[in-house]
Amino acid sequence: MAVDTVELETTLRTSIPISHLEIIDQSNGCGENYAILVVSDAFEGKNTLARHRYVNELLKKQIAQMHAFSQKTFTPKQYETWMAKQNAS
Repeated sequence: MAVDTVELETTLRTSIPISHLEIIDQSNGCGENYAILVVSDAFEGKNTLARHRYVNELLKKQIAQMHAFSQKTFTPKQYETWMAKQNAS
């Protein structure tokens, strides 16, 4: 059963406060390979591994139906810094 972006977005937005969210279906529409970028204050004080485990737990049901899943997680301040680096290159 394919997962759609609406289901992923709804699950994330109802679980944590999100200031920016990108969901990319990398499987050409079949819903088996997603990459997400999540910016949230909920990640403050958590290292990358803890953040990824947290998101994995929130999306456990959906991830079980996917072939591949990748994520980037940032606090708002980290996202600003990351974006500045992306725009500089």
